[in-house]
Amino acid sequence: MLDVAVIGAGQAGLSAAYHLVRFGFTPYDEVVVLDRNPAPGGAWQHRWDSLTMHDVHGIANLPGVPVPESVGAERANAFVPAYFADYEKRFELPVVRPVAVESVREIDGGFALDTSAGEYAAAALVNATGTWDRPFIPWYPGIETFRGRQLHTADYRGAAELSGQHVLVVGGGASAVQLLAEVSEVATTTWVTRRPPEWRTGVDFTPEYGRQVVARVEERVRAGLPPRSVVSVTGLHLRQQEQAAWDRGVYTRLPMFSRITPDGVEWADGSKQHVDTILWATGFRADLAHLSPLHLREPSGGIRINGTATAADPRIRLVGYGPSASTIGANRAGFAAARALRDLLAHDERQQVSA
Repeated sequence: MLDVAVIGAGQAGLSAAYHLVRFGFTPYDEVVVLDRNPAPGGAWQHRWDSLTMHDVHGIANLPGVPVPESVGAERANAFVPAYFADYEKRFELPVVRPVAVESVREIDGGFALDTSAGEYAAAALVNATGTWDRPFIPWYPGIETFRGRQLHTADYRGAAELSGQHVLVVGGGASAVQLLAEVSEVATTTWVTRRPPEWRTGVDFTPEYGRQVVARVEERVRAGLPPRSVVSVTGLHLRQQEQAAWDRGVYTRLPMFSRITPDGVEWADGSKQHVDTILWATGFRADLAHLSPLHLREPSGGIRINGTATAADPRIRLVGYGPSASTIGANRAGFAAARALRDLLAHDERQQVSA
């Protein structure tokens, strides 16, 4: 039986693996990282080609090796995976791929992980599966009747395929703002959100402000509520590369439609808009279905955690979830989870010896 199984090799999973090895867990014999992707890079390898390092909101350094210098024009879906691949190799991290963890159940002494590569057993878990594999599209009346194309941010590959169309962008987050700027250069657009967007102006994202944001997100997960996005706390920020779209009036927002029709959408007042493509920039949900047999969810739908530990079982650590969903937060959570499991498993071993 392994001491620790890490599920996912994105930023949070690599951070946890690095620290576990540094704390003395033997790679492959005592700790492994199971990653469903065919190559290093986590979710970054799946992002659209037009997303450059100039566009991303910043990549935190993985522990021990800084992010390489970027000129800004590099494709993020190549630059970041190359960084992750070098990191795995440099520290000889015990990543096994492609291995999809299908379910986790409790057994005597730990947990059994049923995977696409057979069964693994571990005394403790670090779950770092992120959100990319659970894109969220809300249901609206008539959604099944729409004759145009519907795609989620996760399916987006670039504005060129939408050229000449009328594109309805749904969602009030940073991705919607970025995609509106890009798509509006080759297509006409309509932007709809559930709530009026709150633009962040005159506020510098200082470390102190960042801590306040994380604290507000953490309040929810401590209470067992589903985590909200950081943007729901910080508001939206218009970057320099989006100023031209602002000047063109692209960010004139409409309230949500009441239903989807075969050729567009309709609002409650009867007004309609023809639409060729609906682009759902409606976010993602935590990818935690494989943990369902462990019954960690609260009646409110979230998983109550204290730090990185699930309230139900301190042997189960969630990193890259809730307040640690940012790249900086993921690094810190990886360290915290590794240190806590080192102490917890050492304590368990001492108990067994004394018994």
